[in-house]
Amino acid sequence: MTTEPVEHRRMIIAGTGIAGLTAAIYAGRSNNAPLVLEGDEPGGQLTLTSDVANYPGFPDGIGGPELVNRMKEQAEQFGAELDHGVVSHVEKRNDGRILVELSDDTRYTTDAFIAASGASARTLGVPGEDELMGYGVSTCATCDGAFFRGEDMLVVGGGDAAMEEANFLTKFADTVYIAHRRENFRAEDYWIDRVQEKADDGEIEIMRNTELLEVHGSPEDGVDHVTLARNDEGYPKDNLDDPGTETVDLDVGAVFVAIGHTPNTDYLEGTDVEMDETGYLKTAGGDGGGQTETAVEGIFGAGDVVDHHYQQAVTAGGMGSKAAIDADEYLEDLPEVEAGTAETQAAEGDD
Repeated sequence: MTTEPVEHRRMIIAGTGIAGLTAAIYAGRSNNAPLVLEGDEPGGQLTLTSDVANYPGFPDGIGGPELVNRMKEQAEQFGAELDHGVVSHVEKRNDGRILVELSDDTRYTTDAFIAASGASARTLGVPGEDELMGYGVSTCATCDGAFFRGEDMLVVGGGDAAMEEANFLTKFADTVYIAHRRENFRAEDYWIDRVQEKADDGEIEIMRNTELLEVHGSPEDGVDHVTLARNDEGYPKDNLDDPGTETVDLDVGAVFVAIGHTPNTDYLEGTDVEMDETGYLKTAGGDGGGQTETAVEGIFGAGDVVDHHYQQAVTAGGMGSKAAIDADEYLEDLPEVEAGTAETQAAEGDD
C-alpha cells in the first residue's frame, strides 16, 4: 500500500472562463477561498475574441483577454487562488470528499467542486484559420457578426448551429454563403426551412458539396477571401485529384466556423455525474435553489459544460454565480476544514 500527500481545499473551481471566474468572485466573497484551476485553455473561448461589444458595462467594447484578466484580478481580491492545472480525474470518495487529480499527478481533496471548464469550438484545421481567428474568423456569430456589417460572409457547417448562425448573420451581411460538405444538411427541418426562405429572398446562398480549403488575409487587414473546393459527390477535400472537383476563390470579409462544440467534461467520466450523449452535464435546473447541482453531491456545473444553446459570456457569468451560491449553501452544512491542510491518504482507500 502506497501513500501520497493530498492537499485539502474547501472549494475547487475548474476553468478560468467567464463562468469559472464569476464563480470564483462569488465564492471568494463568501469566504470559501476557492482554488481556481486554469486548464489547458486559460480564459476560455473569450480570449479568442478581439473585441467584446455585447458584455454589459462596456459600451465601447472590451478585448476578450482584457475582460478575463480584470475578472482574474477581481477574483483574487476576494481571496480566490488561481493556479495552472488541467483536471484529469474527479471522483467522490467514501468519506464524502471529492478527489481531484491533475494531469501532472498533483492531487487535492475538496468539499465542493464546480465544473466550469467550458466547451471547445470545433475547428477545421485549414490554413489561415488559426492565424485569423479573432481577425475575421470566428466561431460565434452572435459575438462577432456585427463587426462585419455590409460584408459578404461565409458560414461553414450543415447542422442547427450553422443554420442558426447564417440566419442571424443576414441582419448584417450583404450575402451570407453557407458551405456544407455534403448534399443534405443535418439540421432540423425548422432551420432548413428558415434558411431556404432567406435563400429564396437572395440573402443567403447555399453551396452544397463544398468545403473550405484555406482562408486568406492578415491580422492587420482581416479576411480577404477564401478558397473552396466543390464536388457533386460530396466531401471534395477527400477527392481533390478527382477531375470532378473544382476549386474556386470567394471574396468574403468574415468566416464563421459552425461545426459544433465539444464540452470539456472527460474528467467526469466514470463518476455518477449525468451527461447527455455529447458530454454536456445535466444539472437540476428548475426555479429554486440548487439549479446547478449535478447527480453527485458537492459537484456543480456552470457555463458551457452545461449550456449547449446560448453559449454567451453573460449567460455563463450568470450560471457561475448560481453555482457559487449553490456550492456555498451546500458547504454551510459541512464542517470547516482549513485550506492547505496536508493529509496522508492511502491510494487504495480513495475509491
